[in-house]
Amino acid sequence: MEIPITPLDSWIIHKIGHPGRLTRQAIEEYQLEQLRETLCLARSQSPFYRKHLSRAPEPLSSLGDLAQFPFTAAQDIRDFGLQFLCVSQDKIQRVVTLDTTGTTGQPKRIYFTEEDQELTTDFFHNGMATFTAPGDRVLILLPCERAGSVGDLLATGLQRLGAEPIRHGIVRDIAQTLGVMRAEKVDSLVGIPVQVLGLARHSPEFRLKSVLLSTDYVPDAVVRAVEREWHCQVYNHYGMTEMGLGGGVECLAHRGYHLREADLYFEIVHPETGQPVAEGETGEVVFTTLTRAGMPLIRYRTGDISRFIPGACPCGTSLKNLEWIRARKTGRVAVGPVESLTIADLDEALFSVDSVYDYDASVSHEPGRDILHLSVYVTREDEPALKKRIAESLETIPAVQQAMSQASLFAQMDIYTKRTAPVSPFKRTIRESGASGQ
Repeated sequence: MEIPITPLDSWIIHKIGHPGRLTRQAIEEYQLEQLRETLCLARSQSPFYRKHLSRAPEPLSSLGDLAQFPFTAAQDIRDFGLQFLCVSQDKIQRVVTLDTTGTTGQPKRIYFTEEDQELTTDFFHNGMATFTAPGDRVLILLPCERAGSVGDLLATGLQRLGAEPIRHGIVRDIAQTLGVMRAEKVDSLVGIPVQVLGLARHSPEFRLKSVLLSTDYVPDAVVRAVEREWHCQVYNHYGMTEMGLGGGVECLAHRGYHLREADLYFEIVHPETGQPVAEGETGEVVFTTLTRAGMPLIRYRTGDISRFIPGACPCGTSLKNLEWIRARKTGRVAVGPVESLTIADLDEALFSVDSVYDYDASVSHEPGRDILHLSVYVTREDEPALKKRIAESLETIPAVQQAMSQASLFAQMDIYTKRTAPVSPFKRTIRESGASGQ
């Protein structure tokens, strides 16, 4: 079956004013011009960038020249937030506060003008057209209470598409949300991966048209489970608040994210050296905004690890394919003397076990050994059999298998059929206690 070209293709043709078929040359010529304008704006209007870019070369003669510019880090935003602005504060319509992971650090605040938010709505409108048709009833399981929130902008984009958005917000109670799905007769939904998995595990009777997973790393095991339970296509979205919420979305080929290349310029760099990597090699995702007026970001380090997939997408677009985000630069927890474990490792192992829909994980470092503590939430009661299957699945993780074989890692597991707290809407981590390497 022929795969239709991503709707982002025609959208970007219109945005860049290019006649005819979209080409890499047309995209990159547009990006170079927009980069020059963004750098000029930042140098002239942003107190932070005026100083930060003072030694950077000018003019920019090629896209490759951007590698000579300094990076922008999350800590820069925490330390100098308002100094990033290129407009007066009365032009700012929306401020998003991202809490720091530390106990005393300043939070990050990202500022958007009305025009900046319109760019996001426009992307949502066209990106959702990949798998949404006029008349589709789409349940939004993202924050949507406040004007300008991600769910609110998504709802506006869906309305422009002719679809019917149903504003719900994040899942607080699985049974209540399932009731809404039944009452509203939803065709599709957009939500947080583990929250959507919880719904699917508790309601295999639903038959949806499509599901879009967003806001957190999307495990393959979750995609497979949701597709199997609901007999639907599952799509991944890549974005973060700093990008303007939207960065890229899968097409029907499911070959990675097609990127929002008219509004964002992406690079892949070596996580340690910061140097650009060769095409197709894995590294850290870095982006520069091309059209943002309020708070442009130049070479912002995301901490996400991915690569550009070489070759053309089967859908036929000239837009780049970014491979699904599999890991972050940070977040590795030591287990045993030389091994390390990530939340992604645990996700793939645990969510591949039928009936598992959530878990909490922590590692305590004790003299001579580490202990992996797991609280696993399941939909049915057959604890002995489940414990055995989960333990076997855990040992498919090379780091766990190696550390356990050396008697430097032990696992403690509790199984629960009811979760008193809602499935977390936040990015999940492995908690740590004690000093590693003892």
